[in-house]
Amino acid sequence: MVTHRVGYAPGVYDLFHVGHLNILRHARAHCDHLIAGVVSDEMAELAKGRRPVVPLVERLEIVRSVRYVDDAFVETVPDKLATWHQVRFDVLFKGDDWRGTDRGRQLERDMASVGVAVVYFPYTVHTSSTQLRRALDALAGPGPAATGEAAPR
Repeated sequence: MVTHRVGYAPGVYDLFHVGHLNILRHARAHCDHLIAGVVSDEMAELAKGRRPVVPLVERLEIVRSVRYVDDAFVETVPDKLATWHQVRFDVLFKGDDWRGTDRGRQLERDMASVGVAVVYFPYTVHTSSTQLRRALDALAGPGPAATGEAAPR
């Protein structure tokens, strides 16, 4: 019997970079149909304490345009079980920075309860959206608050 394996790769995908591409490329190699879960602006702010630089509609378009992605889904709740009930995937892909953490172990338990495997891929340590944001902030230099100057109106 031939099975059709659906994969799910959730992420914020802000400031799209090679680490994002690597996750999607690796994920697609391990499934027949890949759905990328793009976290909403509000969810990203709750999880990371700041809104993405690139708004949801643009991040969704970028991710949908990646050749490894068959479909994209807007993630509006933090609970992957709730997402699974909407999307129905067989395997969930995460960066290995989640492996062995409390949240990674909880994700594995939650997914196992519905027969979904969690597969980890190497996290791209040399680039991340956080590092890109810091580099952009450094290039921009100190803002008005740091220099004592009045903010432009």
